[in-house]
Amino acid sequence: MKKDLRIVFMGTPDFAVATLKTLVDDNYNIVCVITAPDKPAGRGRKLKESAVKQYAKSIGLKILQPTNLKSETFINELESLKANLQIVVAFRMLPKVVWQMPKYGTFNLHASLLPNYRGAAPINWAIINGETKTGVSTFFIDEKIDTGAMILQQEAKILPNETAGELHNKLMQIGSNLVIETVKSIEQGKVKTIPQPENTAIKTANKLNKDNCFINWNNSQSNIYNMIRGLNPYPAAWCLIKNNDEELNVKIFNIEKCIEEHDFEIGKIISTKTEVKVAVNKGFIILKEIKMPGKRKMDVKSLLNGYHFDINAKML
Repeated sequence: MKKDLRIVFMGTPDFAVATLKTLVDDNYNIVCVITAPDKPAGRGRKLKESAVKQYAKSIGLKILQPTNLKSETFINELESLKANLQIVVAFRMLPKVVWQMPKYGTFNLHASLLPNYRGAAPINWAIINGETKTGVSTFFIDEKIDTGAMILQQEAKILPNETAGELHNKLMQIGSNLVIETVKSIEQGKVKTIPQPENTAIKTANKLNKDNCFINWNNSQSNIYNMIRGLNPYPAAWCLIKNNDEELNVKIFNIEKCIEEHDFEIGKIISTKTEVKVAVNKGFIILKEIKMPGKRKMDVKSLLNGYHFDINAKML
């Protein structure tokens, strides 16, 4: 016998919208959407609604935006919804009182093949580390982060030149389908779980910060290439350019590899009228897209129309 599901959906960014839309399109009963509070954004610091809120509003779903997930007011409101299943996609860590509330549990969609790449940035780190495959997993939430019993997984290839943005979009679609499969198995009473294996070789997906997004030009060409594409388009790999007397903080996006023996100092910038390349171990990184301080992201040919690299220019 099918279960009569009353679903609370929790999520914030675009990645979560695809899943919510798929659930709505499949006529599941979404009794409420819980998302992050509106945040000031841009130069005007106007309040910006999350992607999930914008979509939920557009189709008239009930929305809650708690600042404190343990507050009595929020807990009471959540209980009053009488939900029996909660689905979490790219939200925040839930207190036990929240995740244990529904009869059929609370499950999460995570953008990796668990137990590898638990944490905040699984898509980025899979590319940065040079993986050739990743995937998505659904699992029931427990006390720790991304450690609960696994329900389903789906693999996906990582292409040699794929960026984090492209992989994000691919996993977003695969993930929304996996959530539907998971809901159907819960609905039909056929859900099976397996505990996540624990071992010391598990790779993590730590939060990205300024330090771990800084390019070390002494690394291997492959490592630099993987890092830059693994941080494109967000938050973007960065470095310092020394040009004449200036030290500029720049972000680098699209690049190409060129394997070639050379005698240049590591980090040296070689520029022509149409090309900028950086000397690295056993070759060059050719810059295709860059963001200079105070400017928009632009292709390198456009940059070279109005910017000149000195003969001694280098990446620090």
